[in-house]
Amino acid sequence: MHVNTNKPVIGITTGDLNGIGLEVIIKTFSDNRMLELCTPVIFASNKVINYYRRITPEHTFNFTSTKDMTKLNYKQINIFNCWEDEVPLQPGVLTEAGGKYAIRSLMVATQCLKDGELDALVTAPFHKSNTNLSDFPFTGHTPYLKDKFGAKDVLMLLYNNKLRVGLVTEHIPISKVSAAITKEALLSKLAIMKETLIKDFGIDKPRIAVLGLNPHAGDEGQIGTEEQTTIKPVVDQLRNAGNLVFGPYSADGFFAHGIYTEFDGIMAMYHDQGLVAFKTLAQGEGVNYTAGLPVIRTSPDHGTAFDIAGKNLADPASFREAVYSCLDLLEQRTEYANNTANPMRKGRIERDPETVTA
Repeated sequence: MHVNTNKPVIGITTGDLNGIGLEVIIKTFSDNRMLELCTPVIFASNKVINYYRRITPEHTFNFTSTKDMTKLNYKQINIFNCWEDEVPLQPGVLTEAGGKYAIRSLMVATQCLKDGELDALVTAPFHKSNTNLSDFPFTGHTPYLKDKFGAKDVLMLLYNNKLRVGLVTEHIPISKVSAAITKEALLSKLAIMKETLIKDFGIDKPRIAVLGLNPHAGDEGQIGTEEQTTIKPVVDQLRNAGNLVFGPYSADGFFAHGIYTEFDGIMAMYHDQGLVAFKTLAQGEGVNYTAGLPVIRTSPDHGTAFDIAGKNLADPASFREAVYSCLDLLEQRTEYANNTANPMRKGRIERDPETVTA
């Protein structure tokens, strides 16, 4: 925690400059009550902020501009100027500039997080079509942060107050999913899920459901064998080791019949299997969390929404929830660290011989 303030300092990245990222950021932090909870630092430039302020004129958004993280104003929104360039803004249009400066924002903010100048990070969405740059050979935020912080593995976890869904595979073609569902991948992702449910969500003995890959979870091998050869053996191995892991479940019935309400975490095999159900149930208030990192990073569960960008139509609910969740995760992780910092050493208790009766 920073000595200048009791409030956490939260880095905010812009996402694609032509998407809805800056609009929902402005709408979120124009509520002054947010400043009672944290000190936001938005990694952008004054010029792009002022452009989107004009698009959302009904929102009062005052800020302090800086290029020095040691000179933050802890009572106001801070804009950390990452560039001075004149960036051509075209809301709703996929452009090279929109992606280039989204990556600039992310890279600068991530370095500040790594240097300990931020307590956590909330990222607005960018588009993968214009972020495939020579200095950013990643398919999204999650693999970039994994590489930047040297994590062995990470887990993309979507959650709200009703459910938490993790993904074994993320942004890969369906044709490659089956080969990526390996014993090693499942064990790694499930270990991260268990740890984050305990450490970040305060659930001592989490119950985890594992979905099958094929329709009807393979129907005993009639329409796919991955459940029998890979998924169920992993579930059995973990159960035998004392973990509360169950499955594999047929995904359609699992969500349709409300079975998901019986579990603390759900492991889906691929992107749409987990996210279609999650986004339907979350109703626009879900959060994307990168579990497995030594730091906290959250983001809204929506994309760039080019179709409504620049029209003052974007709903900030998911982004605001990402900020709230970021703060909750920070608090929970700090509490867990404090509670486990000096555990009582296990050992034999010596008894007074005189108190022992025959």
